[in-house]
Amino acid sequence: MDDQFKYRTVFKSATAEFKDRGSKFIAYAYQIATTQDAKEKLQELKKLHPKAAHHCYAYRLGTDGLQFRAVDDGEPSGSAGKPILGQIDSAGLTDTLVVVVRYFGGTLLGVPGLINAYKTATADALFEAKVTEKWIEDRYEVNFDYASMGEVSYLLKQAEATIYEQDMQLFCRMVAGIPRKHADSYVQRLSEIRGVKVEKTA
Repeated sequence: MDDQFKYRTVFKSATAEFKDRGSKFIAYAYQIATTQDAKEKLQELKKLHPKAAHHCYAYRLGTDGLQFRAVDDGEPSGSAGKPILGQIDSAGLTDTLVVVVRYFGGTLLGVPGLINAYKTATADALFEAKVTEKWIEDRYEVNFDYASMGEVSYLLKQAEATIYEQDMQLFCRMVAGIPRKHADSYVQRLSEIRGVKVEKTA
């Protein structure tokens, strides 16, 4: 029953290595929340491995899984990004990025060899990263008087909400992610507190 309210992602960052005929493939798996996160991780790895021949990657984002990208970075078309994404998908993951850095060993592996190398390195990194299930959240902006902070904080804690932003002045503002499975009932209860305004954000 709860499956429709949960999604799967990697538990922690992890790395794995695969070698074939002198070429070295180092896979890095990350949990990410935005495309900007993906860009930053990629830039970090390009600085870490400036002499690598390729930095191929794939990611899938969002609880609907509709945002994704697969990049071959100079490898033959479909031989790197697609196999990486295929492993993310076969593990049923989202909010996940895998970058595979390749050092060329002097021997051409051919497309089947490349597919196997990128697939294996990715699968090993995802295995190391382990999988976790998280509640799908809906985000809300909550505005309230400082006097109501105790009640608002109590309800958000009870709802197991994630606080993404907070500005505590005389008039307070929070952006909270409330698990979708019970968001409606908690939004209703928050709205019943005097002076509290709750609005769903994108």
